[in-house]
Amino acid sequence: MFAPAARSLLATSVRASANPKNAFNKVYGSARTVVTVKTVKYTATARAQGAGRNGTVKSGNLDLKLASPKELGGDGKGENPEQLLAMGYSACFLGAVQLLAKKQGKEEMAKAAQIVANVSLGESAEKPGFGLTVDIQAVGIDEELAQAAHEFCPFSRALTQGAVVNVSVSK
Repeated sequence: MFAPAARSLLATSVRASANPKNAFNKVYGSARTVVTVKTVKYTATARAQGAGRNGTVKSGNLDLKLASPKELGGDGKGENPEQLLAMGYSACFLGAVQLLAKKQGKEEMAKAAQIVANVSLGESAEKPGFGLTVDIQAVGIDEELAQAAHEFCPFSRALTQGAVVNVSVSK
């Protein structure tokens, strides 16, 4: 069985660009190759508004009421950002499994595969604020395919290798 891969990402560290002077390097003091996009194939847009974790978020036909989970002092009567990340990550990872299974001749194995993503939010051990831990469990596939999918999946790459994040302000 594939052992869950635990990856930590500090929510307060912003990887603003692939430039060696980016925020990641200021925080951690070393250059790191950030995965960049050569050609954009698709862009998803979401808009959050209201009271943050207790507001709303909309993307395309998906319109959700957000609510902080009970564990964070909320009423839990809505979705939260960690659930949305877990849903997106598990779907993306499964897509990578299925694509790579074809290349490895393991299509039958991948047909019934399931990906469970656990996204945990907690206090950061390194600095003030929160951090995330992601555990991925690949069910029904072998370790070779799981590792290949982890290396290929854009969500895995973003969380383990970094991604370009541009923050701007508009009126």
